[in-house]
Amino acid sequence: QVQLVESGGGLVQAGGSLRLSCAASGSIFSIDTMAWYRQAPGKQRELGARITSGDRTDYADSVKGRCTISRDNAKNTVYLQMDSLKPEDTAVYYCMANLKPTYWSRWDNYWGQGTQVTVSS
Repeated sequence: QVQLVESGGGLVQAGGSLRLSCAASGSIFSIDTMAWYRQAPGKQRELGARITSGDRTDYADSVKGRCTISRDNAKNTVYLQMDSLKPEDTAVYYCMANLKPTYWSRWDNYWGQGTQVTVSS
């Protein structure tokens, strides 16, 4: 069974910083892309940033220049450093990992339970 557990969310003032972490555990053969999505109240879940197994990164325009995604493959962990936070960054942040639990498994997306980020003005 695969589990993704996020941590690092919380309440921060505008202009502040937070660092989110997401650790994947359980039966994991290989992880390809890892990503951070976010969902604000009343809105659809949207991609914030993603990083491939080769460390290629992509960012949504809304977070580009303010956020940095990174990963530690030895720990099956992905991070999101968020700086210069704005009230519009308030959302539940979810991590996603595209992985194979075993050699014979297909690639599939696994999700964490989400962590709340609230930015006050």
